[in-house]
Amino acid sequence: MLAKDLITESILPLRTSTTGEDAMQLMRDAVVRHLPIVNNTQFLGLISEDDLLEGDLDQPVGNYALTIPKPFVHANDHLVEVLRVIGQSRLTLIPVLNDAGDYLGVITQEDLLTHLARATSLAENGSILILEVNRRDYSPSEITRIIEGENGVVLMMYLSSEPQLELIEITLKLHAPSMSRIVSSLERFKYKVKASYQESDYSESLKENFDALMHYLNV
Repeated sequence: MLAKDLITESILPLRTSTTGEDAMQLMRDAVVRHLPIVNNTQFLGLISEDDLLEGDLDQPVGNYALTIPKPFVHANDHLVEVLRVIGQSRLTLIPVLNDAGDYLGVITQEDLLTHLARATSLAENGSILILEVNRRDYSPSEITRIIEGENGVVLMMYLSSEPQLELIEITLKLHAPSMSRIVSSLERFKYKVKASYQESDYSESLKENFDALMHYLNV
């Protein structure tokens, strides 16, 4: 999935002549804290709710000092890159530009999270397995091979780690007929299994959590 496929039709950019008061109301209506400022197809910058509150709401947004550098993604950037940029900058939306630098639209945090949840199998039932491995020993192909050797299927693999630490925590979501056999096989290959949760025990809980996330995004 590319950035151009995630652009929303519901949020229009501000013009330099739009007043701060009108911009604030548009943010409330769209339930965002940022909006792009555009001159024809030229992306001028991203104004935040904090920028508006620091200024005179009677003034046009073209007179405001923007505190956020001009963040954007390219139309052909992958979903993962969009997620990185919007998360790193803590934005509620991210502008999308084409190769010529023309403004195409925005991707909202809400739409991104909704698509991510569906694209990464979060809505599916599955067993959960959490491993801890040394960074230099991490091999996703070996982990997958061990699991598939016990008739398991990896639906999702998520990594978390602190840059200063040598350990990586790996969270896997699986379809697995026997978690005990998978755990035994991984331990036989010297993997540390921190936790495992069988699908039959946790599928309903996972579905409830996903439904709660979808409800939150739709509020």
